[in-house]
Amino acid sequence: MLFVCYPKCSTCQKARAFLDSAGVKYELRDIKSENPSAEELRLWQRISGLPLRRFFNTSGMQYRALELAKRLPDMSEDEQLALLASDGMLVKRPLLIGEARVLVGFRQAEWTETLRK
Repeated sequence: MLFVCYPKCSTCQKARAFLDSAGVKYELRDIKSENPSAEELRLWQRISGLPLRRFFNTSGMQYRALELAKRLPDMSEDEQLALLASDGMLVKRPLLIGEARVLVGFRQAEWTETLRK
């Protein structure tokens, strides 16, 4: 599994502690220093089945500074993916990526249920 996070984020720290306590093996990737590519994001979105807007960190300073709440509805999917790939801090985190599943954001009940499968 790939665990994509921002190590200074408290939610990411909680998710990492959860994975460690559950004995889940994962590869750690810092989203700030190694942005996901547009191709990765497209694949992860397809696997997750979530709308692309769920991959945006709507509580981030960058999201607000760029006024993305207003701009996203008028952007194509390719434009949105390019924007997400341009700055890892625009991406909702943490992400947990497996072969057949992608979890976006940390909700312990959801992660527990998914990891049991």
